[in-house]
Amino acid sequence: MTGHPPAEFALAVVHEPPSLRVRVRGELDYDTGDDLVAAVTGILADDAEPLDEVRLDFGALTHIDAPGLAALLLIHRRAAARGAVLHLDNRPDVLERMLQVTNVLDHLTGPAETGPGSSEARDDGEVSGTGSSV
Repeated sequence: MTGHPPAEFALAVVHEPPSLRVRVRGELDYDTGDDLVAAVTGILADDAEPLDEVRLDFGALTHIDAPGLAALLLIHRRAAARGAVLHLDNRPDVLERMLQVTNVLDHLTGPAETGPGSSEARDDGEVSGTGSSV
């Protein structure tokens, strides 16, 4: 087999109220989804600091599977309960496809920032993502 080993999973968390930004690197899957949920919800649970937005930056994401998507849905639920808007920024094609196939893009996101590796930037700075049914 000539495949490359998967990229190591890592999170970089920047908490500057009223914003939380988390950069995700590597694979978001069964083994790593709980780490992302714990990092975000640990800060969301802190009532001392108000949060208006949670920005997840996926510019270095290499793979996502169904448990990874479930982690995003849980983060969305917990952010919304706290009154914060979830943004999925710099979405690579692998994430964009997952969001479109499952038809949860509009449910999960506010406007996204675009960057390298994200697809079809629109004039308003949001990555297009019309849902599709399968």
